[in-house]
Amino acid sequence: MSLDSLIANTIRSDVRSDHIYHVPDASGFVKLDAMENPYVLPSELHHALANRIASVALNRYPVASYDTIKQRIRARLGVPPGYDVMLGNGSDELIAIMAQACALQPAEGRGRAVMLAPAPSFVMFQRSAMVAGMDFVGVPLQADLTLDLPAMLAAIATHKPALVFLAYPNNPTGNLFAAGDIEQVIAALGDQGLCVVDEAYEPFAQQSFMGRLPACPNLIVMRTLSKLGLAGIRLGYMSCAPALLEQFDKIRPPYNVNVLTQAAAEFCLDHLEVLNEQAALLRHQRGALSDALAKLPGVNVFPSAANFILIRVPNADAVHAALLERKVLIKNVGRMHHVLANCLRITVSTPEENAIMLDGLKAALAA
Repeated sequence: MSLDSLIANTIRSDVRSDHIYHVPDASGFVKLDAMENPYVLPSELHHALANRIASVALNRYPVASYDTIKQRIRARLGVPPGYDVMLGNGSDELIAIMAQACALQPAEGRGRAVMLAPAPSFVMFQRSAMVAGMDFVGVPLQADLTLDLPAMLAAIATHKPALVFLAYPNNPTGNLFAAGDIEQVIAALGDQGLCVVDEAYEPFAQQSFMGRLPACPNLIVMRTLSKLGLAGIRLGYMSCAPALLEQFDKIRPPYNVNVLTQAAAEFCLDHLEVLNEQAALLRHQRGALSDALAKLPGVNVFPSAANFILIRVPNADAVHAALLERKVLIKNVGRMHHVLANCLRITVSTPEENAIMLDGLKAALAA
């Protein structure tokens, strides 16, 4: 039996031609490539959390309703009254669930369903579309990285997407699309498509569409606790009209959030003020780092409402390689899309780590 033939006969061709999502080893690096919160919990809370985790019954499945953690999210994170949330193993799982639910089947008498998003945007939108069997349409951003609203509206009219994803603020660019533009996208979809506003960086943007859910039946707001400081526990949540949320909940695996994640998230939401204070520190550091970067020769700094900053340099490949030599890991996004030519994405971190990165960047530019 030939293993190559076996794979060819059983694995989809688009999966075979795709690549594994690569996460670089960051051991020994100043890690500024993944938009993580660099701060840990204060020691007294850290010990209390350890005790809470130690009390979890690992021999039991999670309570499938997740009522206690969902109650905390609804109460503390601005979900409108009468609206519930659905939890995911990170927002990645929520994106996949929505794609699976909206992927039309041939028996329904229509062609393949379409997912639409600006380009560039979060890479998991397109990957989830591919895995679910949807067609993906990327609408290029304008040169200044703003949303090309006429092109978006034209693409909606042409492709009639079942799902439109708008990251607010956008990753990897960091900017907030104009709220009025998003409103026009929602209106253009009407009852033919769903608009998902991905607010992964809401703690740093402090702007949200969550309060608009009751007025927009085709709006879904999705968030994650990862950027707030809990990347390691992998918890995302989304909210939308109750009848719509019920449909997505049919796709969700019954025990998709483990008991350790639930216990840690409940504890941290009970101490949300600590995480909010850390987000405020990072917002302050974002301003200071942006100012410092703008003073470097040859560096163009783009506005950011996230916990990362996008810059353009004369030679992104050379600068990225030079920083790697200095054990500083940032993200080279220059090859993701033509509008990002020679662009680098830098996570905002502590003053100490920001200074290390700036010293390395100065040296790389000088070389």
